[in-house]
Amino acid sequence: KHILLLLLILSAPSSSFGQWVQGRVVSQTGIPLPGATIYWQNSRKGVITDDQGAFSIRFSKTSPYVLLVSHTGYATDTLAVTDTSFVTVSLKEQYDLDMVTVQASRRPSYIANSPIKTEVITNLELKKAACCDLAGCFETQSTVQPQTTNIVTNSKELRILGLSGIYNQILVDGFPMIQGLTYTYGISSIPGPLVDNIWIAKGANSVLQGYESISGQINVLTKDPGNTDKLFLNGYINNFGEKHVNVQYGFRKKKWSNVSAFHMVQPSGRIDRDADSFLDLPLLKRYMLSTRWKKGDESQWGWSTQFAVRYLSENRIGGQTFFDYEKDKGTTDAYGQAVRINQPEAWFKTAYKINNEHRFAFYASSFYQSQLSYFGVTHYKAQQLNGYVNFQYEYSYKNSSVLKTGVSNRYLNLTENILFRSNTLNRTYAGRYNRVERIPGVFAENTLNLYSGKLTWINGIRVDHHNQFGWVATPRMLIRYKTSKNLDLRASIGRGWRTANIFSENIGLMVSSRDILFTEPLQPEKAINMGFNMTRKFKGKQVEGYVSMDFYRTNFQNQIFPDVDADPGKAIIRNFLGKSVSNGFQAEVSGTFFNRFAAKLGYVYLDVYQVKNETKRVLPFNTKDRLHFSASYMPISKRWHVDMNMHWYGKQRLPDTRNNPVVYQMPEFSRSFLITNLQYTYNIKKWEVYVGVENLFNFRQVRPIISWQDPFGKYFDTQFAWGPTRGRETYMGFRFAIK
Repeated sequence: KHILLLLLILSAPSSSFGQWVQGRVVSQTGIPLPGATIYWQNSRKGVITDDQGAFSIRFSKTSPYVLLVSHTGYATDTLAVTDTSFVTVSLKEQYDLDMVTVQASRRPSYIANSPIKTEVITNLELKKAACCDLAGCFETQSTVQPQTTNIVTNSKELRILGLSGIYNQILVDGFPMIQGLTYTYGISSIPGPLVDNIWIAKGANSVLQGYESISGQINVLTKDPGNTDKLFLNGYINNFGEKHVNVQYGFRKKKWSNVSAFHMVQPSGRIDRDADSFLDLPLLKRYMLSTRWKKGDESQWGWSTQFAVRYLSENRIGGQTFFDYEKDKGTTDAYGQAVRINQPEAWFKTAYKINNEHRFAFYASSFYQSQLSYFGVTHYKAQQLNGYVNFQYEYSYKNSSVLKTGVSNRYLNLTENILFRSNTLNRTYAGRYNRVERIPGVFAENTLNLYSGKLTWINGIRVDHHNQFGWVATPRMLIRYKTSKNLDLRASIGRGWRTANIFSENIGLMVSSRDILFTEPLQPEKAINMGFNMTRKFKGKQVEGYVSMDFYRTNFQNQIFPDVDADPGKAIIRNFLGKSVSNGFQAEVSGTFFNRFAAKLGYVYLDVYQVKNETKRVLPFNTKDRLHFSASYMPISKRWHVDMNMHWYGKQRLPDTRNNPVVYQMPEFSRSFLITNLQYTYNIKKWEVYVGVENLFNFRQVRPIISWQDPFGKYFDTQFAWGPTRGRETYMGFRFAIK
């Protein structure tokens, strides 16, 4: 439906030739609409409104003197103009999306126009690879590096700046849902087809979501009920026989919208390519149900509400090919690792926007996980209950500046029971471990826009009270300066801290034969991160892209990094108050050419080390040099597209095994290697069919498990995965969508 608004002013149009029409475009609630398009009827010349919804357009020299005003999500309006008086156009929100046809080229990945440098991966980018789960959603970028933490169960973490994944904060729809027990397998439990966007920011970030985020923040946004397919199906199978099925259904009912999803994984066959008697990939069985409801729009005046519920059930079985869970679990008859997870979770947020200046918001989330695991003869049984609430007030004032302040509270109750069914190795860490954390806090963050938006200055601080460690302050500051329309300079500095969950965050220690020794009470890990980055965007007639460079340095004031070098039979856990540093440099260039071809080239340099006894010691499993190249081609018809990405990894230092018998020793450094992935996708109306290959040239780390011949012996260790262990993987799948 189109609304015809005629504002007739009683002066002759001829007197306006050569003059300008000025005005403002707003929503019906008075919110300025930046990016609205204004042009004269029967003319291709037009302008776009600025950040305040204002515009200025030269008066037309020919009739009809009618302006067409449009904005995505709003009904197009017309405006008859007879002189150059200031005009205000109020657009009505367009709810019936079935009547809107959008013709545009959406960028699959880009750097957001925000004060904090934020890389955005959209679902269009995710379709360039299989992306079965969140861990596989970073194949086409350089910033985040998925790393295997346990070969046998294929657990993974997401690293930023060369630091363990525990130092970056992972949010799901803005909520801290991956912590403690959920850290080990949580990123694999989020199906890729349910992800809409991923926002990645390095270094110090906003204090609104908490005190973590030492190396960066990853915010995973799932499909929005108000903007999703009515029906979406995805099916996938690889050459190992592993199968994935995803079903999503969305609908509207009055003011509410909903998207519900079902996710299922069925196990592969028993594959052992390197003949070490261990499965190359675990037998994985997973079921997930989720539903998300939404009412209202957070950007509009009045109430808006969203809530979601999810349930996850997952079983992983790895180990020797002849391991039988029912007969062999916890025994020495056959070595196996089995993990059983049940996890219900929910989150809720509601907001009330009084007007363009004042807004209140309330956020709450909770999850419970029970985990029953066997790692050889080690029995690990754990439960965790997490709770999170946040109430904040937002005040918008001059030049789009915003002050946000509020209170938050976190609750964690983690119980871990460790039992050895057989203890011939005399390990000492069996027992019951329980930790309860209550962390109320207050926070304030001011975003100040100066010099017509060229300078943005964010100051934030939060103060939290830990029930064991007392008050801890977390200050952060970020600055962006736009030297020109296309050049952004950003700098940040801030503090972060966290408490360590040794067993759940270092699962590889429990599955090895090492004894875990705690030499002192553990204090919170603390670090200061500072960084600088430059982004230069470019746009020509047939080319568009950006060049980006950044450098970040992290200085730990206390770090808990398991020492596995001092004694090959032990992992020593203690506070490290000495010098521990991560230096990370990244350069990247990305471009789209002729609306058909896209390419990205990135280089990452990492220097991650500790200084002990005046000697610099590079931390293991960090490649100093890493290259990434990706390319895509899609013809104008968009009937098909082909996508490729390549990752080259330099050598990595490995833990010291010189005290092991020669047969159980590993080299000091790994090899460098190249991984190449290809995918071809063909579109047929509502269908997409895709086929692909990962690790095209079949590079494989052969027999990565130390002492695989004697898995119950004193030298058994599964933590030496520095490269791919399963070799070439081919797959095929389909997507079906009803918009």
